[in-house]
Amino acid sequence: MANGRVVHTADRMIGSRQLAALLPAEVVARPGYRSLADAVRTLILDGRVALHVRLPAERELAEAVGASRATVTAAYDLLRQSGYVRSRRGSGTWTELPDGHAPVGAHALVGAGGYSADGDTGIDLAIAAMGAPEDSLTDALARAAVRLPLLARSPGYHPFGLPDLRAAVADRFTRRGLPTRPEQILVTAGAQQAFALVVGLLCRPGDRVVTENPTYANALDALRHARLRTGSIAVSDTGWDLDIAESTLRQTVPRLAYVIPDFHNPTGSLMPPEQRRRLLDVTRATGTWLVVDETIADIALDVPPAAPLASRSGADHVLTIGSLSKTHWGGVRVGWVRATAKLITELTALRVSTDMTGSVLDQLVALHLLADLDRSLPLRLDQLRERRAALVASLERHTPEWSWRTQPGGLSLWVDLGEPVSSALAERAAAVGVHIGRGARFGVDPGTFEHRLRIPYTLPADRLDEGVRLLAQAFHDGVPLAPGVERPYWVA
Repeated sequence: MANGRVVHTADRMIGSRQLAALLPAEVVARPGYRSLADAVRTLILDGRVALHVRLPAERELAEAVGASRATVTAAYDLLRQSGYVRSRRGSGTWTELPDGHAPVGAHALVGAGGYSADGDTGIDLAIAAMGAPEDSLTDALARAAVRLPLLARSPGYHPFGLPDLRAAVADRFTRRGLPTRPEQILVTAGAQQAFALVVGLLCRPGDRVVTENPTYANALDALRHARLRTGSIAVSDTGWDLDIAESTLRQTVPRLAYVIPDFHNPTGSLMPPEQRRRLLDVTRATGTWLVVDETIADIALDVPPAAPLASRSGADHVLTIGSLSKTHWGGVRVGWVRATAKLITELTALRVSTDMTGSVLDQLVALHLLADLDRSLPLRLDQLRERRAALVASLERHTPEWSWRTQPGGLSLWVDLGEPVSSALAERAAAVGVHIGRGARFGVDPGTFEHRLRIPYTLPADRLDEGVRLLAQAFHDGVPLAPGVERPYWVA
């Protein structure tokens, strides 16, 4: 099976051989109409065949998979009946989603992370981040308080970021294998602002961009808000298919590509060194800006952390963004962009037009947290390993019919429910106090990944177990949506 391949072409067609290559080997070996229909449905739900793509003619697909035309006709009929394709005389058969599987509309933010209006947080599985490490944060605040009076004598505007913090971030990149000068660093209010600034500087409405599929939901929102045309490269539990990625990049020649190679969000996959080299080479050849999100790069649970992708030669077209949100606390709104000094100057000019400067106090706290990272991070990773094991045990106990792959790092599991009920399950779970990131929030094509949930292992073990128990109850018993419960859509 060609795991992880995606079809999202400019002419919105997929050839018979191309589709046959995506099908599981057992379906091609013994094609039956039900197994063929199920396999195509899975490809659509998993984002490997995009929505609104024309499928091959029945005769062509029959020849490609070694089946009779009657088998393919019956499979297409079954897909039409279940709502996964539509056909019109003279225009062919096109992929779509059935009624009821369209994305849940964006609602107003409920609290800070999908919490209910009355302030009851319930069990929050929508945010893949831990609470602050109290000892480290308390110490950083105390040390920041000592320095703050000295800085308070100045006006307090540092558009590029505090010089000491820029130097500390640059030094950390250098120690990780990517020589960096302070003038190559812009300090931002988190990685999301960093990404929004990069998109705002490098792209214009209508430009074509490429992201992984699935990918970080808030990055997708930023691209949609900028009115960009989004293409995709599929990432599965087993990683990236760089053959298809290279083909997509060369055919579409996007302005920008956004990737999370280090413990990808939401799948947790880690991009191998050879694939990093190929991605760097093809984006350089196509003139594509490559934005690398390293927000989760330090959450290496079973393997050593990888060197920055931009550490390879010829990487001036790479912009690397990161933050302290996942290693420390999302409440410290400090992130950064690493790029050429010229780009950093241009990004800063754009930043000043909307934000002027960041919080001096937050940056002082971040400076001390970063200095303490080599001591505090191993403790966080040990805690995450324990919580990951607890989540796996809870899933095995309460939902043995679900499946997942335990990855070597990251903050969550990308769970396969076995049926496309993710959005409905998220609504039912909200009614019993569990807030969860439904799979469709992470898809480039709205409504895909309806058979997936992203479940973080960032809460204490007892909260994880209770959350999984309630999810299982909602899944098995069909708990009705309580009147007035808003549907949380925001995830981090």
